[in-house]
Order: sequence, then C-alpha cells, then structure tokens
Amino acid sequence: MPTQLKYSATPGKNTDIVLIVQAAQPALPEDLSQEEATYVQQQVAQETNIIALNRYTHRLYLVVAPKAKTEQSAHEALRQAGYNLLKLIKADKVRSVEVSDTTGSRAALYLAEGLYLSNYQFQKYKTKDAKPSPLENITIADTAISEEEVQELQHVLEAVTIARDLVNEPHSHQSAEQFSEQLEELGQEAGFKTEVLDEIKIQSLKMGGLLAVNQGSEDPPTFTIMEWKPEQPVNNKPYVLVGKGVVYDTGGLSLKPTPQSMDFMKSDMAGAAAVAGVMYALAKNKLPLHVIGLVPATDNRPGGKAFAPGDVITMHNGMTVEVLNTDAEGRLLLADALSFAQKYHPALVFDLATLTGAAARAVGKEGLVAMGNAGDEIMQALKKTGEQVHERLVEFPLWDEYKKHIESDIADLKNLGGIDAGAISAGKFLECFTSYPWVHFDIAGVAYLHGEDSYRGKLATGAGVRLIYHYLRALAH
Repeated sequence: MPTQLKYSATPGKNTDIVLIVQAAQPALPEDLSQEEATYVQQQVAQETNIIALNRYTHRLYLVVAPKAKTEQSAHEALRQAGYNLLKLIKADKVRSVEVSDTTGSRAALYLAEGLYLSNYQFQKYKTKDAKPSPLENITIADTAISEEEVQELQHVLEAVTIARDLVNEPHSHQSAEQFSEQLEELGQEAGFKTEVLDEIKIQSLKMGGLLAVNQGSEDPPTFTIMEWKPEQPVNNKPYVLVGKGVVYDTGGLSLKPTPQSMDFMKSDMAGAAAVAGVMYALAKNKLPLHVIGLVPATDNRPGGKAFAPGDVITMHNGMTVEVLNTDAEGRLLLADALSFAQKYHPALVFDLATLTGAAARAVGKEGLVAMGNAGDEIMQALKKTGEQVHERLVEFPLWDEYKKHIESDIADLKNLGGIDAGAISAGKFLECFTSYPWVHFDIAGVAYLHGEDSYRGKLATGAGVRLIYHYLRALAH
C-alpha cells in the first residue's frame, strides 16, 4: 500500500510524533519529564541528530534541524534526515507519524518528503521473505503549511513512485505495448488524455529511427501521446516532454556486455517513465498548463531482421542516418519524436533519456547532464530548480564544432561520434531534429542506482520528475 501524506491543523494526542527542533535552543514539549528533558539536552549537546523517546502511550522523535550553508542544502539535509528517521520508525514498527516543526522554516515539508521517498519499496514479485514497511501514514501538522501544499506534495511524490514502479518493472512484464497500456491507465487515473499509435501508424508517419530499432524485436513498437490541457491554460503554445522508451536494450547487434550493463537494461525507459510521472503530477494538481508528453517505445534486440552497423535509415523529418553502432539507439527514437513534436508548434521541448554512459562517467550519480538551444535564461532557471529539489544540472556545451563528430561519409548524419565528448555528440545529433527551444537531459547516471543512496533508494529513482514538475509549476504561477 502506498504511503499516505496527510494534513492536520492541530497536533494530535497520544500519536507518534516527529518534532523538528533547533540545535541551539530546542523547543521541547511542555509535558516532558525532568529526566526526559535532561536526556534530550545531553543528546543535543553531543550533536545527536535524531533523539527517540518511548513515552509508552506514544513515541516521540526529535529531529535536530541540520546546519547548512544555504537554504537549498538545509532542505536537502532534511530530506536525508527523513531517510535516517525511517530506520528508527521501521525498527519501532510505527504505522503513522505526525510531523511538526518548531523552527518556523516549513521544515516539515522537506522532512516528510525524504521520509515518504525513503519508504518506497518494490516487492511486487516477492512471494516470500517480503518485508513491507510498517509506515503507512505521514501527517504534517504545521499552521505555516496549507492543506493544499500537502496535497500537491502528495501527488508529486506519488508521481515519483509511479516512475520508479515503471522502471523497476521487468521486461518480461513490460513490452512496448504493455508499457503503453500502463500509460493509458495512468491517464485515466490522473485525468490526462492518451493516444497510442500502433506499428502501422508509425510506418505511415515514416518514423525510420523507431522502426529500425524495432526490427530485431518480436514485439511491435508503440508511440504514446499524452496530453494535459485544462480549460484555460496560461500558455498559448504547449510545452512538450519527450521520453526515451527503450523497454529493454541488449545493444542490438552491437551487443552489450552483461555484468553491470545489459542485466539492468529494463531501466532504459527511465526517461519515458519520468515524462509519465510529470504528466500524472500536472494532471492531479490541475496545473493551468497545456503540456504534451511523447513516448516512442520498443525493445532493442539482435533478432533476425535487426538493423546492423553500416545501415542507412531515413528519419521522420526526411534526414538520412548512417548507423555505426546499434547500441546508440535511443537517439534514433528520440530524433523521430523530436521531429514529430514540431507539429504542435511548441513553446519549449524537453527530452529525458538514459542516453549515454559518457554522461554517467562525467558527473556520476550526483547530477543530470543538460544541454540545449533554449537560451541562458531557461537553463539558469532549470539549474535553480535543480538546486531546490536536489536534482542538480551540469550544463554541457553544444558548440558548432561538435557537429563534425556526427558527419557521415555516405548520409546526412551518423549515429555515433568519436571516443571523446560522447554525451555531447549524442545531444548534437538530437539538435539536428529540433526547430524550437529545446533542452536535452541525459539521466543515465541518476535514473537507476546499484546501491542505496539515501531517500533516492536503490534501483529506480524517479529522477527528473520533481525537477521538471517544479520548473513547469513556476511557469504556471
């Protein structure tokens, strides 16, 4: 059962309480005994970050507000405190907690966010030894925070867990068609429209990139269009989100090695999952924005008719591409979708993709790589949002010289650059299919983690959902 985030205007009685306090002068509950108060003061003096008291009628967890150099880093420290707090809550088998704040800094929102995301589990296929978390409800009791804010946060965090679920789903249960069905169901639940284009329609649109990648598969490709259009959107031209939807990537004939690579390639649709998550959050929170999500989906396999290195394919926009590596397939899907996006005359287009190992090697799991032609103002706003939600951006250049990396001897472009600047040459390839303001996010390093990392957890992280949602939210207000 998913965690429920709730709001209460007044603190409850005899409920398990999380109280955020200042280190310098902690505001302690008046009903603490002298012994309890002395113990708490001793723990604070020893710089203990979380102090637990069993009061028998209920448990009291005192979270000392972390010191930080900036407001953004303070918020992130609170999210991480939520991760550490969950360990105690699980050990105590607590089902519901109420979060209150004595610091006057709206800290409860960020602690609850970290607690909620840390509580995520994917145990769908465990038939035994499943250990579901006991925590079911998190209530924020703070008069400085409105019920509407808590409800909005609930929907955004639901969107992150939805994206995580989609990425964690094994390919044995998620072909391109099954993935599209899941997106349709999500649209019905959240309130956005969905249209799924089948293989015949994709052929009629001459999406040569998507069709080429699909050639080795026994399952047909899909192209899902999601649309959230409220009655009176504030934008005249839509914002378009494009997500790479490779539901499983063997590398095709340019076969990937298995250890730490192909065995985790069910995650190669994390960009598409993030787009779906953002669409869910936008619709559930009824943001007054017209937004369209595009998801080209297929698996990439080395079947009998698989496209091969040396092939030349014709893309949706008529450009020809020489394929030099079939494992550079994501950019082919995205290029068709980016070209298709032109029909909407968009104000701004984002694409999200687990595109290159080069991006992951460059910045690790600590950041997203971004590049584009949308201009410095938009990029700076994205960076600011990234700092706020701790999905930080590292901007890579798209200098004209990089176009030489993808020049082909026999076609308009080739799908692979040289050994250097691999993430950039992939972005430069995508730029050739854009004619509007556009930003590309390479989330290869952050979308799927092999070890637990605080509230981001292990395996799928839902990276990109909070970043894109909060950026768009700022445009709606």
